[in-house]
This record gives sequence, structure tokens and C-alpha cells, in this order.
Amino acid sequence: MTPTDIYSVSHKDPLGRARAGLLRLPHGDVPTPAFMPVGTHASVKGLTSSQVEATGAHILLCNAFHLSLRPGEDLVRELGGLHKFMNWKRPILTDSGGYQIFSLGKLFEVDDTGVSFQSPIDGKRLSFTPERVVAIQEALGVDIMMPLDQPVGWPCEEDTARFAMKRSVAWLKRAVAAKTTSQVLFGIAQGSVFHDVRREGTAGVLETGVPGFAVGGLAVGEGQGLMIQGLDYALRGVPPQYPVYLMGVGTPSDIVEAIDRGVDMFDCVLPTRNGRTGWAWTSEGVLRIRNASFRTDPRPLDRHCDGPCCHVSRAYIRHLFLAGEMLGPALMSWHNIRYYQRLMEGAREAIIERRWPLYKMQVLDRVKRIGR
Repeated sequence: MTPTDIYSVSHKDPLGRARAGLLRLPHGDVPTPAFMPVGTHASVKGLTSSQVEATGAHILLCNAFHLSLRPGEDLVRELGGLHKFMNWKRPILTDSGGYQIFSLGKLFEVDDTGVSFQSPIDGKRLSFTPERVVAIQEALGVDIMMPLDQPVGWPCEEDTARFAMKRSVAWLKRAVAAKTTSQVLFGIAQGSVFHDVRREGTAGVLETGVPGFAVGGLAVGEGQGLMIQGLDYALRGVPPQYPVYLMGVGTPSDIVEAIDRGVDMFDCVLPTRNGRTGWAWTSEGVLRIRNASFRTDPRPLDRHCDGPCCHVSRAYIRHLFLAGEMLGPALMSWHNIRYYQRLMEGAREAIIERRWPLYKMQVLDRVKRIGR
């Protein structure tokens, strides 16, 4: 399988690297740039699959690590695969869970073979290898699989980043050899913010022949400036026919900066996590719905939003949060995911209509404001 088997670019910004394209996957086409809502446990928190689909999402991200722990990939396979299990008919990408495993602190041990860790559910000692991670995702039946990799946090030393990058490439080679289905396997390039490490990591991933390229190990505390620097390093040498996925990013400003550099796919927990705590992105800026200024505000969250979250007043949503009603976080999560999908729709239209630089500038100006 080659990149052109699953991805094509239809329009490019004449002044830069932003592009609009199409991912062709077994469960449907995905227009890019695309944002994937995060459904870690086969659920986008507080929303049904049909509600997520109504936000305009074309693809979801789920987590193979968590799903293997509960309910288990064998059960999901017996029940018809992940799409049927969660009643989602569009494409699914599964993260391997490498980041989650390496976030377990002293509960994990790693060597060249793979990772062993103590289950956060029942305390059992478990092992993940590159081969095991591929087998889990094949059982889940997803459209795009991510390999086991070794991410590093920030700050980190260059030697640490290089060691993790080399191990991630070695694990990717094993994942490629282990794959037995026609599902798409992306490669993940590590390297933190170091130029030479990123260059070597990118070359290592491309040498494996995978049809998709993912940038990992960024947005882990280094700040936007260093993140963009690391991204620029990682993307040097990536042929234009490759779909590019920036993992775990991010804020609207992070996303438009990355689109400007040729990134096609994104995921992040911020829309739902911030929604559950009362933060909303709008065309006026960021709203903090618990603020007293919204107590009697009859306006919708965003007059440009077309979702059910904006058929009621700001005062009502604030009341739901203060009353502890679960509908409040659900409406705000719906709104934020819809905002991100509108952001993607606007980006695609701007690239096609050759006005991307203006659109990017407008987004960056808008997200700096605090809505009143």
C-alpha cells in the first residue's frame, strides 16, 4: 500500500504548504484538513455517536490500550468490531496507547522487546509489544492503526530523544512485519524538538514504506514556539503525497499554524475536556460560561453555530453548570466539537478559494479574545 492509495491532494495554498485533500478509507472518505474527536473508551464523553456525527466529524480517534484493558479486543471482535460496537459508521483511527502507558510513571518497564506495566484497572502485570499492539487493532477492525512507540516528555535531553526515536523506528519495522490485514498502518516519528533527531526519525519512518506519516512527541509542555520548531524539523523530507497527522494537537491556534505547514489530521481532548469545565470557543473568542456576566445573558453561545447547544441561552447553560446538571457539559462539549469541525470546514474552503492566509490571520485574532 502506498500513500496515493489512500490520500490525494486537491488544492494547495499558492503561498505556502497548506493543502486540502481526501483520505479514502474502508468506512468512508475523510476531507482534510480533518479533526478527530477523541473517544478513548469507544465514547466521546457525554455524546452519542449520532450526536458526534451531527457535529460534522468524519473520523474518530479511539485508544487501543484502553480498549484492550476493557472490554477487551476479543469481545469487541465477537460483537462485530469497534464500528458496530459503538454504532459509528465512519472511519476510526486507534492510537496504540504508547503515550498512556508511558504516563503510568513507575508502573511500567520498557526494553527493546516492548513495555510491561501494571494494569490501572486490576493491577495485573501485562506486556505490550509492537506485534501485540497490531494484533489488538486488527481485532478491533479499525481503519487506521498506530504502532507502539516511545514518546518522551518535556524537558528532555537530546540523547534521550534520540534513543526513543531509534526504538520507535525499530518497533515500527516490527509492526509492519506483523500486520496481516489490509488496514492502514501509519508510522510515528519521534525526536522532540531536536533538528538532527527529527531528521533521522522522519527518514526512518519513511524507509519502512508505511502509507501515512504521524508526528509524535510534541505538545507535551514545550510551548507553541518549540512545538512549531519541532514540527518544521519533522516535516522536512516528507514527500507531498503523504497524509500527515500531528498527534495530540491541540488549540485552534496550534491547528492553523500546523495546517499552514502541511499537516492534514489532528486530534485533541481539549474540546470535550474544556467543554466539561465550562469553556467554549466561539466566533467572539473564548467564553467561560460560569462567569456572573452570563447570568441574565439571553444570547446563544455563538450566533454562527448551528447546533442544539446554540438553541438555548448562555444564561440557561450557566444555570445547568451551577445546578450540576449533566446536560450543561454535554451541550458545551457538542458546541466545542462543532466549533473545531467548523474550523476545519473553514480551512478547507479557504484553501480551495485561495484565501488561506487571511483565514489563518482571522482565526488567530479571534482565539485571543475573551468573549463577553
